[in-house]
Amino acid sequence: MVKKGLWILFATFALLIGLYPMIYFLMDRKFGLLNSKSVELLANTFWNIGFYMHIIFGGIALLIGWTQFSPKMRNRRMALHRKLGKVYVVAVLLSALAGIYIGFFATGGWISSTGFICLGIIWFYTTLKAYLYIKRGAVEQHQKMMVYSYAACFAAVTLRIWLPILTMVYGDFSKAYLVVAWLCWIPNLIVAYLLTRKTTNIDSVVH
Repeated sequence: MVKKGLWILFATFALLIGLYPMIYFLMDRKFGLLNSKSVELLANTFWNIGFYMHIIFGGIALLIGWTQFSPKMRNRRMALHRKLGKVYVVAVLLSALAGIYIGFFATGGWISSTGFICLGIIWFYTTLKAYLYIKRGAVEQHQKMMVYSYAACFAAVTLRIWLPILTMVYGDFSKAYLVVAWLCWIPNLIVAYLLTRKTTNIDSVVH
């Protein structure tokens, strides 16, 4: 029951934050993280392309990625699992590359920039490796690398959990952002390591 409850919570967060980018198309852009950006940066065409590519494809990856860990889908609807997997891989690779680019302009300077750029590189690498493994038929390695990939993807969720908490703790958004640039993904990868170390069958992670 506990695992089922955690799975439902996990999926709910993924769906909610996966749909979050829609807000940027429905409201004035001067809110949230964009509120910390300069007028010049917000007017930069290349940065805007990178930003919207990152949030749109990242949202898609977050929305569908959690379904890939459902043993019921893999066992009963393998064709759908493969199709969604391909969409996830393409979405991640595009979002990660865009994320690496906009990471150079992150609020807070080189500390936060380095954190987000590292996240983008890890997300890109683990996803590409997961794809290459399954192409070779290395199912166990594919499953493990997918756990790392989605752990990096889930940073979009953990960032939005940690950021308001840290902002209240520090009383300063900029200081909180420096920390969250690393805190949003490092613990996720630690959890991924613990999960993949304990099991050779990824189904036990969600059962």
